[in-house]
Order: sequence, then structure tokens, then C-alpha cells
Amino acid sequence: RRSCRRARGMQQSLPPYEVLQTDMSMEEMPRSTTVMVEETQQPPPPRDHLVWSLFTTLYGNFCCLGLLAFVFSVKSRDRKVLGDYSGALSYGSTAKCLNITALVINIVIVVIVIVVVSLVAAGVFSHHQPPYGYGPT
Repeated sequence: RRSCRRARGMQQSLPPYEVLQTDMSMEEMPRSTTVMVEETQQPPPPRDHLVWSLFTTLYGNFCCLGLLAFVFSVKSRDRKVLGDYSGALSYGSTAKCLNITALVINIVIVVIVIVVVSLVAAGVFSHHQPPYGYGPT
């Protein structure tokens, strides 16, 4: 236990061994192991999805979902800067959900617009001419 303190430099520098008493042999000594603990790197900070939220705000702001996602992304970045990773994770996941919802709604709207425009171009919604002999001449 003293060797741990010596290794950390908390006491004066002493040799890293102790003198063996004359009446003891090495086989009688208890075996000990040294465990070196290295500091592990912290996991990467949670993502705030700020760029995604910015593009959602600019290009697909259906019912202000993009703006809400941007607000939550900024809150997530603020929490991350302050070191509150759990708060940053919460705000970031909310921003991600809002971005996904806005993206799905925007894709559905684009598909509906393409279908309606193609049907109008094909003449499905145009007034049909009545068959021969049934309309005014």
C-alpha cells in the first residue's frame, strides 16, 4: 500500500522495495500483484444535430417543426458546452425526432404534389367530352 503512494509521488522518494527479514524466505511471503489503471477516454459528447435542424428550418419548416428542432439543437449545444451531457443528449434526441418528423412530412408533401401535377398533366382531372350523340352539337 505504501508502494502505491510512492509510485504516485505522494511521499519522499524511497526505493521500490522493502528489506526482507532474515528469518523469512520468499516462499513464505504473500504474493501481490500490481494493477495499473489507465484513465479511459470519455465517450464522445452527444450530437446536437444543429446543421440538420438549420436545413430543416430553411427548406422544410412544416408547422414550424424545423424551427423547433433548431431551438432544441441550440439548447443541446449549450448543455454540451456546459458539460451537462445528459441534458445535451435529451435536447439532441428531441431535435433529431423533430427533424425526422419534418423530413417525413416534407417527403409526403412532395410526393403528393408530384402525383397531383402528373395527374393534371395527364388530363385525369380535365372535363371529359361527352360521348358521341349525347351532348350539344
